[in-house]
Amino acid sequence: MTKRIAMWSGPRTISTALMRSWENRPDCRVVDEPFYACYLSETGLAHPCREEILQAQSADRDWVLQQLTDVAPATDYFFQKHMSHHIPRGTDMRWSTHMRHFFLIRDPAEVIASYLDKMPAVSEDAIGIVRQAELFEVIEVLTGERPLVIDSNDVLRDPHSVLRQLCEQLEVPFLEECMLHWPAGKRDSDGVWAPHWYQSVEESTGFASHQQSEVSLAPEHQSLADKMQRYYQQMAEYRLRP
Repeated sequence: MTKRIAMWSGPRTISTALMRSWENRPDCRVVDEPFYACYLSETGLAHPCREEILQAQSADRDWVLQQLTDVAPATDYFFQKHMSHHIPRGTDMRWSTHMRHFFLIRDPAEVIASYLDKMPAVSEDAIGIVRQAELFEVIEVLTGERPLVIDSNDVLRDPHSVLRQLCEQLEVPFLEECMLHWPAGKRDSDGVWAPHWYQSVEESTGFASHQQSEVSLAPEHQSLADKMQRYYQQMAEYRLRP
C-alpha cells in the first residue's frame, strides 16, 4: 500500500530541493503544487506563467483531491509538495487524515527577501506563513498527532541529520545515496512555472551549503517579517534539530 506524505511550506523555502530529494528515490513518486491552478482560478491573481498553469492543471479541487487521495501510484511512497496558501480557509481537511505530514519552515525575513527577488511585491497571504501555522493546528487536531517540522536552514546546515530524523519519524527508510544528491537538470514532474522559479534547483546536484547572512529589508517589509515571527516560532518550537 502506498504511503502518502504531504509537505506543507510557503514559497522560497527550499521546498523544490526537498522534492528533488524525494523524487530521486527509486520507490517514490512526487507531485508539485497540485492546487496551484485552483488557487489562481479562485483568486484571479496574476502570477508568472498564470495561463500555462491554468492549462496544465485542473482547477477542480474535488478532482485534484481524488488524484491525491484515491489514485495509487505504482510506488511505495507518494510525496506531495503543497503550498499552504493554496488551501483556502474553511476547506474541509478530512482528506489529510490518511497521510503523514511535515511542515517546512524558514525565517520570515529570509522568505520575504528571497520572494522579492522573484516578484515585484509581497504580502502576508503570498508567503503563506499564517496559513501554514493554521494548517499545522488543523492537521494536528484531525490526525491526533503533532505534524513534524523541519527548518530550511537546519536542512542546509546538516541535511544528513535532518533528513535521517525526518525519515525515521515518518517510518520511511533513509536512502542517503539518493536523498542527499541528485542529477542536475529539469524534471518532467516540475510544474510549468519552473522557468520563473526553479533555475537554482535545476542547476543543483544537492543541498547548497548554508550561508549565514544579514537580511536587509525596507521598513514595510521588515514590519511584515516581524508580524510573521510569532507564527514561525509557533512551528519552530517543534522542529527536528541537527
